[in-house]
Amino acid sequence: MNDFTQVLTIAGSDSDGSAGAQADLKTFMARGVYGMSVLTAAVAGNSYGIHDSTVMAPSFIISQINDIKDDFKVSAFKTGMLADSETIHTVADAIKDKPFGTFVLDPVIITKHGAMLLEEDAYQTLIDELFPLADVITPNFYEAKKLADSELNSREEIIEAAHKLQKMGPKNIMIKGEHSDDTIDEVEDFVLLEDGQSFWISEPYVKTTHINGTGDTLSSAIVAEIAKGDSLEDAIRTAKTFTYNAIKNEIDVGHKFGPINHFVKDDIQ
Repeated sequence: MNDFTQVLTIAGSDSDGSAGAQADLKTFMARGVYGMSVLTAAVAGNSYGIHDSTVMAPSFIISQINDIKDDFKVSAFKTGMLADSETIHTVADAIKDKPFGTFVLDPVIITKHGAMLLEEDAYQTLIDELFPLADVITPNFYEAKKLADSELNSREEIIEAAHKLQKMGPKNIMIKGEHSDDTIDEVEDFVLLEDGQSFWISEPYVKTTHINGTGDTLSSAIVAEIAKGDSLEDAIRTAKTFTYNAIKNEIDVGHKFGPINHFVKDDIQ
């Protein structure tokens, strides 16, 4: 029997299936790896919005992590929504011995429209406790602006911001480009690698309301490709293309802000 590639997401549950751990697990399956999840929170919501939420008890989060540690061979993992300072501290303490391989941190600090998701104390806890553990971070445009204290008005400012973030602890940085402005033609991301190499990567901007789970999908696709043995650069490029195709090839689910298409195939452009 083959040793199947195993990966993990530590994230919140999104009841409509469009984002959070559900989007991660769909991505893992689409990318051909076996995905597991540790739930940190749960939201009640649909395509119109989020209407209720709850945070998992720290003891329950630890129990989930310990059960994964005790049984499975996880090659790479990611974190998503960690809700509050106590949750962040709990997760950081549980993973500090790096039991799950390469760590991709999706900060989940600010939405793609600029709304803050974490209180300031939790924001600082994330930086202090999880950033030094991360192999890769994937902040969106607004998260990178806040983290680097920069407007990111030019390529030069984005490059400078990536170097600032790298000095905060994460080894590799992927700053995702602006994609909430219908006047743009491309979404251009910047990647700074641990060895100092860097590159830009872009795909055409797609005007659609079906973009829920985009950041989750990108980061979990990176996890999947790393776990399968790809270099980080190749993993990022594959993840970017997969996410773009999932956005472009829209599915009709939900009445307002819908999910992207995890059923998309690699050969679809």
